[in-house]
Amino acid sequence: REIVEKHLNLCLYAGINHEGINAEVAKGQWEFQIFGKGSKSAADQMWVARYILTRLCEGYGIDVEWRCKPILGPFNSPLDWNGSGMHSNFSTKFMREVGGKEYFEALMAAFDKYKNEHIAVYGPDNDKRLTGKHETAPWNKFSYGVADRGASIRVPHSFVNNGYKGYLEDRRPNSQGDPYAIASQILKTISAVCRPISSVFLL
Repeated sequence: REIVEKHLNLCLYAGINHEGINAEVAKGQWEFQIFGKGSKSAADQMWVARYILTRLCEGYGIDVEWRCKPILGPFNSPLDWNGSGMHSNFSTKFMREVGGKEYFEALMAAFDKYKNEHIAVYGPDNDKRLTGKHETAPWNKFSYGVADRGASIRVPHSFVNNGYKGYLEDRRPNSQGDPYAIASQILKTISAVCRPISSVFLL
């Protein structure tokens, strides 16, 4: 806790939009959240936050374990601990202001179509983490669901209640992923979806 709280303060001092911390399931496993507005800014801030954490830990004589499955116990055994993700919340101006169920379903179909392209850049060894257990979806299948922590993409209640407008959470990227590559693939998939003709004139 001392380290993660110091890391939070150092990030804020550095101008990083650090929004929170929480302990996770595995022993010694912690999460921090970065809210960067714009894909490039989000990726920049994530890399600098990682650098700051690594330098901070040097002073304690410890290393950061970035691998997505640091404890490789037998599958479904008491030693089979949760892996480490880098869940990516994303939205576009169109998703926030126009959205709609028709567009959302087309977007999910595109994420399903390009699931292999996403997994290819979502971090190494993701098959060890995305097993369908421990609040993950299988790495080779795509799914989505409202407030479903076991889906590839978790859809917030607020998104549906607001007329299918807002942000979505891709839970597949892992802790060792390159945020630039992750954001790039998400944007590529979004750009492949045609907006409903009835909505074009609302922009």
